[in-house]
Amino acid sequence: MDRINSGDTAWIIVAASFVLVMTPALAFFYGGMVRKKNILSTLNLSLITIGLISIQWVLIGFTLAFGRNMGGVIGSFKFFGLHGVGALPAPAYAPGIPFQLFAAYQMMFAIITPALITGAFVERIKFKTFLVFTLLWATLVYDPVAHWVWGIGGFLRRMGALDFAGGAVVHITAGFAALAVALVIGQRRGYGKHPMEPSNIPYTVLGAGLLWMGWFGFNGGSALAANGVAVNALVTTNTSAAAAALVWMMLSWRDNKPSVLGIVTGAVVGLVAITPAAGFVEPWAAIIIGGVAACLSYYAIQFRQKTRLDESLDVLACHGMGGTWGAIATGLFATKAVNSAGADGLFYGNPKQLLIQLASVAIVIVFTFLVTFGIAKILDRLMGLRVTDNEEEVGLDISEHGERAVA
Repeated sequence: MDRINSGDTAWIIVAASFVLVMTPALAFFYGGMVRKKNILSTLNLSLITIGLISIQWVLIGFTLAFGRNMGGVIGSFKFFGLHGVGALPAPAYAPGIPFQLFAAYQMMFAIITPALITGAFVERIKFKTFLVFTLLWATLVYDPVAHWVWGIGGFLRRMGALDFAGGAVVHITAGFAALAVALVIGQRRGYGKHPMEPSNIPYTVLGAGLLWMGWFGFNGGSALAANGVAVNALVTTNTSAAAAALVWMMLSWRDNKPSVLGIVTGAVVGLVAITPAAGFVEPWAAIIIGGVAACLSYYAIQFRQKTRLDESLDVLACHGMGGTWGAIATGLFATKAVNSAGADGLFYGNPKQLLIQLASVAIVIVFTFLVTFGIAKILDRLMGLRVTDNEEEVGLDISEHGERAVA
Protein backbone atom coordinates (compact mmCIF):
# COMPACT_ATOMS: atom_id res chain seq x y z
CA MET A 1 0.00 0.00 0.00
CA ASP A 2 1.46 3.34 -1.03
CA ARG A 3 -1.48 5.73 -0.59
CA ILE A 4 -1.11 8.55 1.90
CA ASN A 5 -4.04 8.87 4.29
CA SER A 6 -4.42 12.60 4.88
CA GLY A 7 -6.28 12.17 8.18
CA ASP A 8 -3.67 9.81 9.60
CA THR A 9 -0.88 12.06 8.38
CA ALA A 10 -2.41 15.18 9.94
CA TRP A 11 -2.88 13.39 13.26
CA ILE A 12 0.70 12.10 13.44
CA ILE A 13 2.06 15.57 12.57
CA VAL A 14 0.07 16.95 15.51
CA ALA A 15 1.09 14.03 17.75
CA ALA A 16 4.77 14.52 16.91
CA SER A 17 4.47 18.17 17.85
CA PHE A 18 2.82 17.21 21.15
CA VAL A 19 5.64 14.80 21.96
CA LEU A 20 8.30 17.39 21.15
CA VAL A 21 6.67 19.83 23.57
CA MET A 22 7.02 17.18 26.28
CA THR A 23 10.78 17.74 26.46
CA PRO A 24 10.60 21.46 27.40
CA ALA A 25 7.69 20.46 29.65
CA LEU A 26 10.03 17.99 31.32
CA ALA A 27 12.57 20.78 31.66
CA PHE A 28 10.08 22.79 33.73
CA PHE A 29 8.96 19.69 35.65
CA TYR A 30 12.55 19.01 36.70
CA GLY A 31 13.61 22.67 36.89
CA GLY A 32 11.10 23.46 39.60
CA MET A 33 12.42 20.68 41.82
CA VAL A 34 16.05 21.84 42.04
CA ARG A 35 17.60 24.70 44.01
CA LYS A 36 17.58 28.23 42.59
CA LYS A 37 21.26 28.13 41.68
CA ASN A 38 20.69 25.18 39.33
CA ILE A 39 17.43 26.03 37.57
CA LEU A 40 18.95 27.11 34.24
CA SER A 41 21.35 24.19 34.19
CA THR A 42 18.50 21.75 34.74
CA LEU A 43 16.32 23.36 32.08
CA ASN A 44 19.22 23.25 29.65
CA LEU A 45 19.90 19.54 30.10
CA SER A 46 16.51 18.80 28.55
CA LEU A 47 16.56 21.53 25.94
CA ILE A 48 20.03 20.79 24.56
CA THR A 49 19.00 17.16 24.22
CA ILE A 50 16.52 18.25 21.53
CA GLY A 51 19.36 19.64 19.42
CA LEU A 52 21.82 16.86 20.16
CA ILE A 53 19.55 13.87 19.55
CA SER A 54 17.81 15.45 16.56
CA ILE A 55 21.12 15.37 14.69
CA GLN A 56 22.11 11.95 16.04
CA TRP A 57 18.75 10.53 14.98
CA VAL A 58 18.93 11.87 11.44
CA LEU A 59 22.49 10.63 10.97
CA ILE A 60 22.52 7.21 12.64
CA GLY A 61 19.84 6.83 15.30
CA PHE A 62 16.89 6.07 13.02
CA THR A 63 18.77 3.60 10.88
CA LEU A 64 20.14 1.75 13.92
CA ALA A 65 16.62 1.47 15.32
CA PHE A 66 14.63 0.89 12.14
CA GLY A 67 17.11 -0.05 9.42
CA ARG A 68 17.26 -3.50 7.87
CA ASN A 69 17.41 -6.05 10.68
CA MET A 70 20.82 -7.48 11.58
CA GLY A 71 20.54 -10.55 13.78
CA GLY A 72 17.54 -9.23 15.69
CA VAL A 73 19.70 -6.81 17.70
CA ILE A 74 20.36 -3.71 15.56
CA GLY A 75 19.43 -2.06 12.30
CA SER A 76 21.76 -1.64 9.34
CA PHE A 77 23.07 1.67 7.97
CA LYS A 78 20.56 1.52 5.11
CA PHE A 79 18.91 4.77 6.23
CA PHE A 80 22.09 6.67 7.20
CA GLY A 81 21.31 10.40 7.10
CA LEU A 82 17.66 9.42 6.43
CA HIS A 83 18.71 8.39 2.92
CA GLY A 84 15.74 6.70 1.29
CA VAL A 85 13.33 7.89 3.98
CA GLY A 86 10.94 10.04 1.99
CA ALA A 87 7.34 10.96 1.33
CA LEU A 88 6.08 7.49 0.41
CA PRO A 89 4.71 5.22 3.14
CA ALA A 90 6.68 2.30 4.56
CA PRO A 91 4.06 -0.49 4.71
CA ALA A 92 5.97 -2.47 7.35
CA TYR A 93 5.85 0.42 9.84
CA ALA A 94 3.22 2.98 8.88
CA PRO A 95 1.20 2.21 5.76
CA GLY A 96 -0.87 5.39 5.73
CA ILE A 97 1.71 8.09 6.45
CA PRO A 98 4.99 9.22 4.85
CA PHE A 99 7.98 7.20 6.01
CA GLN A 100 9.72 10.47 6.86
CA LEU A 101 6.89 11.40 9.19
CA PHE A 102 7.25 8.05 10.94
CA ALA A 103 10.96 8.82 11.39
CA ALA A 104 10.18 12.31 12.72
CA TYR A 105 7.59 10.97 15.16
CA GLN A 106 10.00 8.34 16.46
CA MET A 107 12.67 11.02 16.82
CA MET A 108 10.58 12.74 19.49
CA PHE A 109 10.73 9.57 21.62
CA ALA A 110 14.47 9.31 21.09
CA ILE A 111 14.83 12.92 22.30
CA ILE A 112 12.84 12.72 25.51
CA THR A 113 14.28 9.43 26.74
CA PRO A 114 17.82 10.64 27.58
CA ALA A 115 16.29 13.88 28.85
CA LEU A 116 14.37 11.81 31.42
CA ILE A 117 17.65 10.43 32.78
CA THR A 118 18.91 13.92 33.68
CA GLY A 119 16.76 13.95 36.81
CA ALA A 120 19.22 11.49 38.36
CA PHE A 121 22.26 13.75 38.27
CA VAL A 122 21.05 17.35 38.24
CA GLU A 123 23.00 19.91 40.28
CA ARG A 124 26.37 18.16 39.84
CA ILE A 125 26.86 16.92 36.26
CA LYS A 126 29.64 18.39 34.14
CA PHE A 127 27.96 19.77 31.01
CA LYS A 128 30.71 18.70 28.59
CA THR A 129 30.62 15.14 29.89
CA PHE A 130 26.82 15.13 29.77
CA LEU A 131 26.89 15.85 26.04
CA VAL A 132 29.20 12.91 25.35
CA PHE A 133 27.22 10.64 27.69
CA THR A 134 23.95 11.47 25.93
CA LEU A 135 25.33 10.70 22.47
CA LEU A 136 26.86 7.43 23.60
CA TRP A 137 23.79 6.38 25.56
CA ALA A 138 21.40 7.08 22.70
CA THR A 139 23.57 5.10 20.29
CA LEU A 140 24.47 2.17 22.54
CA VAL A 141 21.30 1.77 24.61
CA TYR A 142 18.23 3.53 23.21
CA ASP A 143 18.68 2.67 19.53
CA PRO A 144 19.32 -1.06 20.08
CA VAL A 145 16.42 -1.44 22.52
CA ALA A 146 14.10 0.43 20.13
CA HIS A 147 15.12 -2.03 17.42
CA TRP A 148 14.57 -5.05 19.70
CA VAL A 149 11.04 -3.95 20.58
CA TRP A 150 9.75 -2.01 17.56
CA GLY A 151 12.05 -2.80 14.64
CA ILE A 152 11.02 -5.38 12.07
CA GLY A 153 12.98 -8.49 13.05
CA GLY A 154 13.87 -7.22 16.53
CA PHE A 155 14.18 -10.22 18.81
CA LEU A 156 11.78 -8.98 21.51
CA ARG A 157 9.23 -8.10 18.85
CA ARG A 158 9.58 -11.61 17.37
CA MET A 159 9.20 -13.03 20.86
CA GLY A 160 5.82 -11.28 21.08
CA ALA A 161 6.59 -8.54 23.61
CA LEU A 162 3.99 -5.78 23.67
CA ASP A 163 5.07 -2.17 24.18
CA PHE A 164 2.53 0.19 22.68
CA ALA A 165 4.31 3.51 23.24
CA GLY A 166 7.55 2.90 25.11
CA GLY A 167 7.19 1.39 28.56
CA ALA A 168 10.39 -0.57 28.02
CA VAL A 169 11.98 1.45 25.24
CA VAL A 170 11.57 4.81 26.99
CA HIS A 171 10.75 4.46 30.68
CA ILE A 172 12.52 1.30 31.79
CA THR A 173 15.68 2.33 29.95
CA ALA A 174 15.56 5.84 31.42
CA GLY A 175 14.81 4.64 34.95
CA PHE A 176 17.54 2.03 35.20
CA ALA A 177 20.05 4.23 33.37
CA ALA A 178 19.31 6.85 36.03
CA LEU A 179 20.14 4.35 38.75
CA ALA A 180 23.42 3.41 37.08
CA VAL A 181 24.61 7.00 36.65
CA ALA A 182 23.54 7.99 40.18
CA LEU A 183 25.65 5.16 41.59
CA VAL A 184 28.69 6.34 39.66
CA ILE A 185 28.37 10.11 40.14
CA GLY A 186 27.63 10.00 43.87
CA GLN A 187 25.70 12.29 46.19
CA ARG A 188 25.34 16.03 45.97
CA ARG A 189 27.41 18.01 48.46
CA GLY A 190 25.52 18.24 51.72
CA TYR A 191 23.00 15.58 50.77
CA GLY A 192 21.19 14.38 53.86
CA LYS A 193 22.72 17.18 55.95
CA HIS A 194 21.26 20.33 54.44
CA PRO A 195 17.74 20.90 53.08
CA MET A 196 17.44 20.66 49.29
CA GLU A 197 13.88 21.81 48.82
CA PRO A 198 12.29 22.56 45.43
CA SER A 199 12.80 26.14 44.33
CA ASN A 200 9.66 26.60 42.24
CA ILE A 201 6.82 24.11 42.57
CA PRO A 202 4.63 26.13 40.13
CA TYR A 203 7.27 25.35 37.45
CA THR A 204 6.82 21.67 38.22
CA VAL A 205 3.02 21.91 38.12
CA LEU A 206 3.23 23.70 34.76
CA GLY A 207 5.58 21.05 33.43
CA ALA A 208 3.34 18.24 34.65
CA GLY A 209 0.28 19.79 33.00
CA LEU A 210 2.09 20.11 29.68
CA LEU A 211 3.39 16.55 30.00
CA TRP A 212 -0.15 15.31 30.61
CA MET A 213 -1.34 17.03 27.44
CA GLY A 214 1.70 15.91 25.44
CA TRP A 215 1.14 12.31 26.48
CA PHE A 216 -1.98 12.20 24.32
CA GLY A 217 0.37 12.52 21.36
CA PHE A 218 2.88 10.16 22.97
CA ASN A 219 0.34 7.34 23.43
CA GLY A 220 -2.45 8.28 21.06
CA GLY A 221 -0.03 8.89 18.23
CA SER A 222 1.53 5.47 18.69
CA ALA A 223 -1.45 3.98 16.89
CA LEU A 224 0.14 5.68 13.84
CA ALA A 225 -3.36 6.35 12.54
CA ALA A 226 -6.44 8.38 13.42
CA ASN A 227 -8.52 5.39 14.47
CA GLY A 228 -10.24 3.67 17.35
CA VAL A 229 -7.01 2.38 18.86
CA ALA A 230 -5.73 5.96 19.07
CA VAL A 231 -8.93 7.06 20.80
CA ASN A 232 -8.70 4.16 23.26
CA ALA A 233 -5.09 5.09 23.99
CA LEU A 234 -6.11 8.68 24.69
CA VAL A 235 -8.87 7.60 27.09
CA THR A 236 -6.74 5.04 28.95
CA THR A 237 -3.90 7.55 29.20
CA ASN A 238 -6.06 10.16 30.88
CA THR A 239 -7.74 7.59 33.10
CA SER A 240 -4.48 6.14 34.41
CA ALA A 241 -3.04 9.59 35.12
CA ALA A 242 -6.18 10.64 36.97
CA ALA A 243 -6.23 7.47 39.08
CA ALA A 244 -2.56 7.78 39.99
CA ALA A 245 -2.90 11.45 40.95
CA LEU A 246 -5.81 10.65 43.27
CA VAL A 247 -4.08 7.66 44.86
CA TRP A 248 -0.87 9.67 45.44
CA MET A 249 -2.96 12.45 46.99
CA MET A 250 -4.53 10.01 49.42
CA LEU A 251 -1.19 8.42 50.32
CA SER A 252 0.46 11.77 51.05
CA TRP A 253 -2.65 13.00 52.90
CA ARG A 254 -2.49 9.97 55.17
CA ASP A 255 1.19 10.59 55.94
CA ASN A 256 0.91 14.36 56.43
CA LYS A 257 -0.87 16.73 54.08
CA PRO A 258 -1.88 16.31 50.40
CA SER A 259 1.25 17.47 48.59
CA VAL A 260 0.80 19.43 45.36
CA LEU A 261 4.21 18.22 44.22
CA GLY A 262 3.13 14.69 45.07
CA ILE A 263 -0.17 14.94 43.18
CA VAL A 264 1.48 16.03 39.94
CA THR A 265 4.21 13.42 40.41
CA GLY A 266 1.47 10.82 40.78
CA ALA A 267 -0.13 11.97 37.55
CA VAL A 268 3.16 11.58 35.70
CA VAL A 269 3.65 8.11 37.19
CA GLY A 270 0.19 7.14 35.94
CA LEU A 271 1.12 8.39 32.48
CA VAL A 272 4.33 6.36 32.58
CA ALA A 273 2.61 3.16 33.66
CA ILE A 274 -0.09 3.23 31.00
CA THR A 275 2.39 3.92 28.19
CA PRO A 276 3.12 0.27 27.23
CA ALA A 277 -0.53 -0.73 27.67
CA ALA A 278 -2.48 2.24 26.32
CA GLY A 279 -3.45 0.71 22.99
CA PHE A 280 -4.06 -2.79 24.35
CA VAL A 281 -6.23 -2.43 27.49
CA GLU A 282 -9.71 -1.21 28.35
CA PRO A 283 -10.32 2.00 30.35
CA TRP A 284 -11.32 0.15 33.53
CA ALA A 285 -7.93 -1.58 33.55
CA ALA A 286 -6.22 1.81 33.28
CA ILE A 287 -7.67 2.73 36.70
CA ILE A 288 -5.94 -0.27 38.26
CA ILE A 289 -2.71 0.31 36.34
CA GLY A 290 -2.51 3.96 37.43
CA GLY A 291 -3.52 3.31 41.03
CA VAL A 292 -1.02 0.49 41.55
CA ALA A 293 1.73 2.51 39.85
CA ALA A 294 1.19 5.38 42.29
CA CYS A 295 1.57 3.03 45.27
CA LEU A 296 4.71 1.39 43.86
CA SER A 297 6.43 4.68 43.07
CA TYR A 298 5.35 6.40 46.28
CA TYR A 299 6.86 3.70 48.47
CA ALA A 300 9.88 3.30 46.21
CA ILE A 301 10.69 6.97 46.83
CA GLN A 302 10.25 6.52 50.58
CA PHE A 303 12.60 3.53 50.49
CA ARG A 304 15.18 5.40 48.41
CA GLN A 305 15.13 8.30 50.87
CA LYS A 306 16.17 5.92 53.64
CA THR A 307 19.25 4.85 51.69
CA ARG A 308 22.39 6.79 50.79
CA LEU A 309 21.44 6.84 47.10
CA ASP A 310 21.04 10.39 45.78
CA GLU A 311 19.05 9.71 42.64
CA SER A 312 17.97 13.31 42.80
CA LEU A 313 14.52 13.48 41.21
CA ASP A 314 13.55 9.81 41.53
CA VAL A 315 13.67 8.82 37.88
CA LEU A 316 14.00 5.17 38.88
CA ALA A 317 10.98 5.23 41.19
CA CYS A 318 8.78 7.11 38.72
CA HIS A 319 9.91 5.90 35.31
CA GLY A 320 11.77 2.68 36.08
CA MET A 321 9.17 1.29 38.48
CA GLY A 322 6.22 2.78 36.61
CA GLY A 323 7.42 1.46 33.26
CA THR A 324 8.19 -1.98 34.70
CA TRP A 325 4.75 -2.28 36.27
CA GLY A 326 3.08 -1.00 33.09
CA ALA A 327 4.88 -3.58 30.95
CA ILE A 328 3.91 -6.38 33.34
CA ALA A 329 0.34 -5.09 33.58
CA THR A 330 0.12 -5.26 29.79
CA GLY A 331 0.68 -9.00 30.16
CA LEU A 332 -2.25 -9.09 32.57
CA PHE A 333 -4.85 -6.80 31.00
CA ALA A 334 -4.16 -6.75 27.24
CA THR A 335 -7.05 -7.87 25.08
CA LYS A 336 -7.49 -8.32 21.35
CA ALA A 337 -10.94 -6.81 21.76
CA VAL A 338 -9.19 -3.45 22.01
CA ASN A 339 -6.44 -4.06 19.45
CA SER A 340 -6.47 -7.08 17.15
CA ALA A 341 -2.78 -6.49 16.39
CA GLY A 342 -1.93 -7.12 20.05
CA ALA A 343 -2.52 -10.19 22.18
CA ASP A 344 -4.67 -11.37 25.05
CA GLY A 345 -3.09 -11.22 28.50
CA LEU A 346 -3.34 -13.49 31.52
CA PHE A 347 -6.79 -12.27 32.53
CA TYR A 348 -8.05 -13.06 29.02
CA GLY A 349 -6.78 -16.62 29.00
CA ASN A 350 -3.19 -16.21 27.81
CA PRO A 351 -0.64 -16.66 30.62
CA LYS A 352 2.16 -16.92 28.05
CA GLN A 353 1.90 -13.18 27.37
CA LEU A 354 2.70 -12.38 30.99
CA LEU A 355 5.81 -14.57 30.82
CA ILE A 356 6.89 -12.80 27.62
CA GLN A 357 6.43 -9.41 29.28
CA LEU A 358 8.41 -10.48 32.34
CA ALA A 359 11.26 -11.79 30.19
CA SER A 360 11.41 -8.65 28.05
CA VAL A 361 11.43 -6.43 31.15
CA ALA A 362 14.29 -8.39 32.70
CA ILE A 363 16.35 -8.29 29.48
CA VAL A 364 15.93 -4.54 29.03
CA ILE A 365 16.71 -3.79 32.69
CA VAL A 366 19.91 -5.84 32.76
CA PHE A 367 21.18 -4.57 29.41
CA THR A 368 20.39 -0.93 30.20
CA PHE A 369 21.95 -0.95 33.65
CA LEU A 370 25.16 -2.71 32.63
CA VAL A 371 25.84 -0.66 29.50
CA THR A 372 24.96 2.62 31.18
CA PHE A 373 27.11 1.83 34.20
CA GLY A 374 30.00 1.06 31.84
CA ILE A 375 29.56 4.29 29.90
CA ALA A 376 29.39 6.34 33.11
CA LYS A 377 32.47 4.66 34.60
CA ILE A 378 34.56 5.19 31.45
CA LEU A 379 33.53 8.82 31.08
CA ASP A 380 34.17 9.47 34.76
CA ARG A 381 37.67 8.11 34.33
CA LEU A 382 38.39 9.99 31.08
CA MET A 383 36.53 13.29 31.52
CA GLY A 384 35.07 13.39 35.02
CA LEU A 385 31.31 13.17 35.49
CA ARG A 386 30.85 15.91 38.03
CA VAL A 387 31.89 19.50 38.54
CA THR A 388 34.34 20.51 41.26
CA ASP A 389 33.17 21.05 44.84
CA ASN A 390 33.53 24.80 44.45
CA GLU A 391 31.54 24.85 41.21
CA GLU A 392 28.81 22.76 42.80
CA GLU A 393 28.69 25.10 45.79
CA VAL A 394 28.36 28.17 43.54
CA GLY A 395 25.72 26.44 41.43
CA LEU A 396 25.83 25.16 37.89
CA ASP A 397 23.94 28.14 36.47
CA ILE A 398 26.95 30.34 37.16
CA SER A 399 29.79 27.81 37.07
CA GLU A 400 28.72 26.03 33.86
CA HIS A 401 26.74 28.67 31.97
CA GLY A 402 27.62 32.07 33.45
CA GLU A 403 23.98 33.06 33.93
CA ARG A 404 21.37 33.30 36.68
CA ALA A 405 17.74 32.21 36.53
CA VAL A 406 16.79 34.76 39.17
CA ALA A 407 18.56 38.08 39.65
